[in-house]
Amino acid sequence: MKRSVYGPSVNARAEALVEAIALDATTLRCAVSTGSLGERVIDLGAKVPGSLEAGRRLAEVCMGGYGTVTLHMASGLDAWPLGVTVHALDPVIGCLASQYGGWTLSDAATGYFALGSGPARALARKEPLFHELGYTDHHEAGTIVIEGDLPPPAALVASIASDCGIRPSALSVLHAPTGSLAGTVQIAARVLEVALHKAHEIGFPLTEIVDGMGTAPIAPPVGDFMTAMGRTNDAIIYGGRVHLHVRTTDASAEALARDLPSRGSPAYGRPFAEIFAEAGGDFYKIDGKLFSPAAVVVSNLASGRSFHGGALAPAIVEQSFR
Repeated sequence: MKRSVYGPSVNARAEALVEAIALDATTLRCAVSTGSLGERVIDLGAKVPGSLEAGRRLAEVCMGGYGTVTLHMASGLDAWPLGVTVHALDPVIGCLASQYGGWTLSDAATGYFALGSGPARALARKEPLFHELGYTDHHEAGTIVIEGDLPPPAALVASIASDCGIRPSALSVLHAPTGSLAGTVQIAARVLEVALHKAHEIGFPLTEIVDGMGTAPIAPPVGDFMTAMGRTNDAIIYGGRVHLHVRTTDASAEALARDLPSRGSPAYGRPFAEIFAEAGGDFYKIDGKLFSPAAVVVSNLASGRSFHGGALAPAIVEQSFR
């Protein structure tokens, strides 16, 4: 197996996790099938019930095996204790080179559209972000994760495999709708990812981020897409907490704690479903500063000092989850 230029392959690490999901599919209430081009498709919540455990495992697949995800009943919100905690072995690689949903996937003939996340992104390297990360993966198999009811059509599967430099039969496609049991868990587990992405967007050097951990409540599943989108985003924007360990100056650590939380956005303060509807369902019309955890702690390893920013907003979570 070829190695990436930055540690073990995210696709190789994820491959073992995907195999375990396939073996436990019946117990997890998931379904495994083979697509028309030989790709493996795992449905974790569209035509099957799925499970919270399926979502937990899906989140670890998204992180390319560079993170651990646990379920608990201590979210920090009295009315909604069910939560998820995520820790990244390498926050930059696990969250940004793998978990981040940054690959736009579309097929004009069928009208299919989705944002691809997971380790296959590191094979295709279609996003400018990878040039900054300096991360390349060359594994012979890949895994793409789709937040949605349907896997990609055959023509798009062929395109994804080609971009990854692998055969379609070496591609695994995992998918779960936003409001499914598995979907709500894997989205809540992005609480650390959105913090890393926000840190990058505001110009904090990624090389100065050493370690990280985050927690967020898990939204109640719901079939309506708009409601599900609102709840899962509110879980992070108003109920998510992150603790980052950095090695930098105290001034930079303090500025990161101040600028990272979601309340720095002018859109902050309303349930996400309202904001999303006003934007016509277009994420790109929403202020990017909103997509971050509610509260953060930044600990500077260089000085031993820690800085706090933001705060949980349980009332908005309560309004959204009911």
